[in-house]
Amino acid sequence: MAVTIEKALELIYTNTKPKSLKIIPIEEVLGYILAQDVIAKHNLPPYDNSAMDGYAVKVENSGDCVKIGCTIFAGDDFEGELQHNEALKIMTGARIPLGTQCIVPIEDVTECDEGIKLPENLTMSKHIRFAGEDIKKETLLLQKGERIDAHQVTLLASQGISHIKVYKKPRVALFASGNELKMHFEQVTAYQLYNTNTPTLLSRAKELGCEVEFIGTAVDTLDDIHAHIQSALDCDIIITSGGVSVGDADFTKEAFGAFGYEILFDKVEIKPGKPTTVGKIGDKMILNLPGNPLAAALNFELFGRAIIYAMSGATAKFINPITAKMKSSLTLRAGRRSVIPGYFDGEFFTACEHYAPGMISPLGSANAFIISDEECSLIAKGTKVKTISTKFSFCSNEFQPLSS
Repeated sequence: MAVTIEKALELIYTNTKPKSLKIIPIEEVLGYILAQDVIAKHNLPPYDNSAMDGYAVKVENSGDCVKIGCTIFAGDDFEGELQHNEALKIMTGARIPLGTQCIVPIEDVTECDEGIKLPENLTMSKHIRFAGEDIKKETLLLQKGERIDAHQVTLLASQGISHIKVYKKPRVALFASGNELKMHFEQVTAYQLYNTNTPTLLSRAKELGCEVEFIGTAVDTLDDIHAHIQSALDCDIIITSGGVSVGDADFTKEAFGAFGYEILFDKVEIKPGKPTTVGKIGDKMILNLPGNPLAAALNFELFGRAIIYAMSGATAKFINPITAKMKSSLTLRAGRRSVIPGYFDGEFFTACEHYAPGMISPLGSANAFIISDEECSLIAKGTKVKTISTKFSFCSNEFQPLSS
């Protein structure tokens, strides 16, 4: 019996275990998921410092002509104290000397007989950056489960952190099955096709931060599929395409059974891609996709992404749709949830003019898709729909409804 999309995703998230941990230098941490909370060890700024090139002065000297003392540069260990009727020239980032009440920018002063004339109505603490006003020591800087990007690396470096604990990236093995399939570097005959699924899914898994291994293309025999499965068992996720329907040569699920395959679901109420199957061998997750290219690619975006997100250790692991408006009306056949590829321009979603399970051309022009409800036969122009991007990952800490 086919399961709903929601039930399929629930089974994936409840059966997929996060990866184990490792410690790596922050120069290599980009794209990893934090496996620990990070607490600030230092204030930032670490000391009161000047936000401008200017003069350190006292507010009581507003409008006065004051003499100029020494110049303090960023990085100087200046131990002196600012005196009444004095201005100390100071550069941006330099530590504020004792006795300073504000900084006057260079362009706001004028020359006078004894030095410089200060503006009227000076304000206490003006242009002073105080210790800890950006980051306070002992505060939570980053949380376990966050994905590290360049700006999170900034925070780590600001605290002098050289190594950090992260979840290992999922290792994905991929192969396709089908006597008619040849790889793009082989010659095809009039009755054969190039295998487009494996290069597509391999590239997409890499985009999602996985380490990927290509196992090859299996012919439609149990022995050859067994050999490919055996070669893939040292990975965390095995993704196949083809051989999961009910044809005479569809051996994939049967072949996995020899390895203790526990099927979580083997049909989904979705069009295209109803035969999509997910199971596990121990802690390894298995995704068997249909052979039709568009069906395989779109179902990977739902179920393959869910497996990868769940295994990554990320807190924000649920696909989060973006609300858009239909650019034009779309007529559908009701009765089953339909996955519709199209283009999202930031405001409107335009469905692909032509799409079918065996096509690949829609993948070149689409950057998103929508899922129509099983009772939906028309989505009128201007209707709000939930778009799911295939060009970037937009995720949430909680499960979000996906259908329109």
